[in-house]
Amino acid sequence: MRRIVNSIFACLLSCSQPLLAEDVTAISPEQLLDMQQHNNALVVDIRTEAEWQHSGIIAESHKLQFFDQQGHFEQDKWLADLEKMKSSPNQPVILVCRSGNRSSKVGSLLAQQLGMKNIYHLDNGLQSWLKTGHPVSANCLQVACK
Repeated sequence: MRRIVNSIFACLLSCSQPLLAEDVTAISPEQLLDMQQHNNALVVDIRTEAEWQHSGIIAESHKLQFFDQQGHFEQDKWLADLEKMKSSPNQPVILVCRSGNRSSKVGSLLAQQLGMKNIYHLDNGLQSWLKTGHPVSANCLQVACK
């Protein structure tokens, strides 16, 4: 069954049209900062290790790679790791990737397929963060940091 779900999700990711969900909201870098400060939002960077090393991460964000280099993912393990990071079941989760494409699709999976609430993604990803001049850090706050 997991193989079927992974295959379906991989197919959805390869579509040229973005997968949109009403339950996943794109937010700006300023909104991310505001939600971190006022709503205890959990910021999760889903990029690869190579991407983290190349550009750094948003301060106080958590590294939790979703796809490996071959585009595979372990949904159950990833979800378990995400739950360990959350301080409450209703804590807002903001997903970050390079351009906003992967984070939007992963957010859609979480919201539509798994029924999770309070899922957001950084619009245009880390590229928008850097474009607005916000700093990045080499440090992380994550259970699986290497």
